[in-house]
Amino acid sequence: MASSSSSPRNWLYDVFPSFSGEDVRRTFLSHFLKELERKLIIAFRDNKIERGQSLDPELQHAIKDSRIAVVVFSKNYAISSWCLNELLEIVKCKEEYGQTVIPVFYGLDPSQVRKQTGDFGVIFEKTCRHNKTEEMVKIQWREALTSVANTLGYHYSVTCGNEAKLIEEIDLEEFVGMEDHIANMSVLLELESEEVRMVGIWGSSGIGKTTIARLIVVKRCDRIE
Repeated sequence: MASSSSSPRNWLYDVFPSFSGEDVRRTFLSHFLKELERKLIIAFRDNKIERGQSLDPELQHAIKDSRIAVVVFSKNYAISSWCLNELLEIVKCKEEYGQTVIPVFYGLDPSQVRKQTGDFGVIFEKTCRHNKTEEMVKIQWREALTSVANTLGYHYSVTCGNEAKLIEEIDLEEFVGMEDHIANMSVLLELESEEVRMVGIWGSSGIGKTTIARLIVVKRCDRIE
């Protein structure tokens, strides 16, 4: 299958968040999604899809159609085979389509995920035993955890961290590729001028035309204010 380096992709979402637990959903994830929405970055929302043993087809498509996967590793991330299979799909999309993967270590040390140790490792082993996981699948899960944990990401300490500051630091606009487009469009539109100008944004579906237009409007309104 062709990778993104040899064939362009039409992304349906900018960001796919992978996480586990209502505690993460109510805290970090809710604030993170609100910030993405403010920046007009389109994120997949699972709408509390009922999670079972196997990965839901809707989620498989969502992962495949997302430009960036943000994996929020918390202590309970590996509490079910669902999240671990989700991670396998993310790694697969990274390899096949060039998807960007950004890990966030929420309240645990990255080494616990990388080596499956500490509380994270205990929960991982418990999940493997509970599901009577085949050795090959267990190895694949371990390799995926190690691979993503070795990727440059963000570390948040619950005891001394600042969640708002962390979310500000996770600047996805660069990965989404909007800034360069906005800069080019601003030159063409001459936003400082009093004249009326019209510029068409042309391209195939799913490449971010509407997002670019909305961001330009937002930035224009910010300047007026």
